Formats: sequence, structure tokens, C-alpha cells
Amino acid sequence: MSAPTPSADVPVRRIDRILSFTALGLLVLSVLCFFAILIGSGMHAHFNTGIWPAVGILVYIAPIVAFLLIITVVVMSFVRRARANKAH
Repeated sequence: MSAPTPSADVPVRRIDRILSFTALGLLVLSVLCFFAILIGSGMHAHFNTGIWPAVGILVYIAPIVAFLLIITVVVMSFVRRARANKAH
């Protein structure tokens, strides 16, 4: 059995919300860019000109950054909860 947690939950900080919503936004942006590439390839777009290189890079980079942000939020939450349990 684990140790009982304190009766009052640990409050959610502003940085946790910012990181969480940023990760969600990056994932949504990545999905939108993926569908833009699908539509663009169906319309025979030239992917080496205009904004297409940035769209292609976002599809690869944004999910990785979002995953790292989510891991950061989880680790920060575990550390904060451990400190709260240790204080009680």
C-alpha cells in the first residue's frame, strides 16, 4: 500500500497550464500540417517552395516538442506531490 496523500490536493500552477496547453496546441498544429500536406500532395503542390518546407518540418518537430513538454509537466507534478507528501 502506498502512503496516504494529503487531504488537500496540490494546486495546479500557471506554468503547468501553459506547458499543457502549449503541448496540445503543438499537437493540433502538427495534425493540421499533416492534413495540409495530404491535401497539397493531392493537388500536386510544389513542396520545395513557399511555406511548404516549414509545414513539413512542423510535422516532424512539433510532436517531439509536445511530448517533451508533457513529460516535463508530469515530472514537475511528481516532484511537487512528493514535496507536499514529505512536508506532511
